[in-house]
Amino acid sequence: MISQLIAEATECDFKTALETKRPKSWLKSVSAFSNGIGGTLFFGIDDSHAVVGLSDPQNDAEAISRLIKERITPLPQFVLTPVCESGKYILILTVASGRSTPYYYKADGVMEAYIRIGNESVIAPDYIVNELILKGTHQSFDSLITNEKKSDYSFTLLEATYRERTGNRFEPSDYVSFGLADKDGFLTNAGKLLTDQHTVYNSRLFCTRWNGLEKSSIFDDALDDKEYEGNLIYLLQSGCEFIRNNSKVRFEKKARYRVDKPDFADRAVTEALVNALIHRDYIILGSEIHIDMYDDRVEIVSPGGMFEGPPIQECDIRSIRSVRRNPVIADLFHRMKYMERRGSGLKKIISETEKLPGYTEQLKPDFFSSATDFRVVLKNVNYYSKQNILVTDQVNDQVSDQVKRLITKQQILDFCQTEKSKQEICSHFGYRNLTYFTRKYLLPLLHSGELQMTVPDKPNSRNQKYVASTIQ
Repeated sequence: MISQLIAEATECDFKTALETKRPKSWLKSVSAFSNGIGGTLFFGIDDSHAVVGLSDPQNDAEAISRLIKERITPLPQFVLTPVCESGKYILILTVASGRSTPYYYKADGVMEAYIRIGNESVIAPDYIVNELILKGTHQSFDSLITNEKKSDYSFTLLEATYRERTGNRFEPSDYVSFGLADKDGFLTNAGKLLTDQHTVYNSRLFCTRWNGLEKSSIFDDALDDKEYEGNLIYLLQSGCEFIRNNSKVRFEKKARYRVDKPDFADRAVTEALVNALIHRDYIILGSEIHIDMYDDRVEIVSPGGMFEGPPIQECDIRSIRSVRRNPVIADLFHRMKYMERRGSGLKKIISETEKLPGYTEQLKPDFFSSATDFRVVLKNVNYYSKQNILVTDQVNDQVSDQVKRLITKQQILDFCQTEKSKQEICSHFGYRNLTYFTRKYLLPLLHSGELQMTVPDKPNSRNQKYVASTIQ
């Protein structure tokens, strides 16, 4: 029975006994559960899930209720249930997700709000406390009125894009009805994020195309690097363009037509970027959205985890409910047909990727979230297809190597008495796979010094050739 109750708990902590002299050890979890998605505390069970029992469950139950009422503010919703397992009594404290966030632990004149990160309850950073305050007062960051006057700024890109995508003019009254300004002409944060001028420092997008599969030095290993700031529509267009410019569209010829094979689905990229711009946390100072492109994937990372609910990797994408951190911006982007109201963006990313030629289950997009960020990973369909071809070619070369005449190092050195490219050497000896031939034959000769590069400072230069060393 206990195992089933533990399995059904979304978040849980285990305490072998009730700490009354150090109640913070478990009350911080009550605060964290209330500020998050709820959770359960098991008293009388150790960390290995073994039932040790409580010696006086009645007094412990009274102490738990009293300490929560004294030390947690506002008072959270909770249910305390006694359970007997194998003759041992335990207490199960179920804490509901609260609506009056933040819920603080208070003692000695200090008030601290806690959140869950992994399986720990930690003090909430200031920006998360601010977001909890907005949530508890039923407000959002993008709807807050600022001190900036609408008349001091221009909205050319917004109005032109709205006309292009809807066929309608953006009327002066729309600024108020869409939540971009109030009746007195003061902009909301949503309005500031859509001015032609850069008025919100955190409204930025950093894009990098890395050379390879991992990050390294941006000075040595970045093939392309861009920074954009300002209007959300401009960031969306610039991000899509950056990915498009650093992607390829291969094609396959058929009898009467050709099949285009893009690295990524355009609609999936747009959905991922819209998701990042709409649902990111703009309260985090010094934050920005990052696009990191690698040979095999593109990662789009935005500040702020799931607004409500468990981490995205623990959710069923097909049934996830839509909760918007910035509803004003989301509504406007819906009007401009960049997104759908029913919260199907993540499902659209998957379905559009599935339409790509060469798609397999291995290439399904990945989604990850933590307390501080949200990550979408789109995989390069052509990279994985190319890798499969390389593996096949390598196997074919390895098999055919058994029947080919034995290639000696002297034969290669004799052929390279004059400068030869890698392709020339490989073709001369009847091999198709450059990677396999290089690893098996060329690298050992390079390491021994018997073969030399003509451009040693740039091993991957397109002008690279090989020549036999004069000293052998």
